[in-house]
Amino acid sequence: MADETGAEAESEMTLSPPPEEEKKGGEEGAPAWMATFADLVTLLMCFFVLLFAMSTTQQETYKELVQSLRSALGSQAVPESGTREGLTMHAVPSEEPSENQQIDELGGMIEKEMEEIVSEIRELVLFNKLGGEVSVTKSEDGVVITMSDLLLFAEGGTRLSDKGLDILRKVASVLSKLAYQVKIKGHTDSEPISSAFYPSNWELSSARASTVVRLLVENGVSPRYISAEGYAQYHPVATNDTARGRARNRRVEIVYERDSIARQFADMGGN
Repeated sequence: MADETGAEAESEMTLSPPPEEEKKGGEEGAPAWMATFADLVTLLMCFFVLLFAMSTTQQETYKELVQSLRSALGSQAVPESGTREGLTMHAVPSEEPSENQQIDELGGMIEKEMEEIVSEIRELVLFNKLGGEVSVTKSEDGVVITMSDLLLFAEGGTRLSDKGLDILRKVASVLSKLAYQVKIKGHTDSEPISSAFYPSNWELSSARASTVVRLLVENGVSPRYISAEGYAQYHPVATNDTARGRARNRRVEIVYERDSIARQFADMGGN
């Protein structure tokens, strides 16, 4: 009896199947590359939003945006401007021009006016074949019309020659249209002069400048805008050791200074 009971127990232990193991984990998730792809798409969207913002924002807003990005990403991650990264900032036009824009516009107007003066005088020089006696130059200081004393005066004197009278009247026809301060500067060479009328080159250079001033005023140049100055031999443009150099130094200059043109344009703008 005991043997039968033991056999049954052994049979139950042998035949009863083991419990099924529970399946570990749930259903399989998305592939691993999907996470990387989603991050990439998000970064691209942020990049294009940033491009759009920088292309339409004003300068101050752009600076605030850069500062914010620097705080979040670090100063080395954000460039000072977009040009090095292929981006160009376009300022949104405002109703009132900035101070820099006004200065640029004024400089452009002055430059254009000086070029027109130079162009008209050069036409006059070419038409009258005065290339060796009259010249005009434009520099940072202004426009300088240089006339040889051989064209204007007899040696050592202040009386205008017939050719000098004719040329100065034609020059006056151009200058009379300009409402800018103009300086007439007389220059001599270093050869001393001493006479009852001209004790030194100071008197000679000043007298020649004054003679040209009177002629220009008589031919339409406003006396309000013109002045005469004598410089004697102290502003040479060539050596006084040769006859040719001394001839270049004996000259009369008609000078329109850039500053005087700028002041006139500024006054016009203020009115």
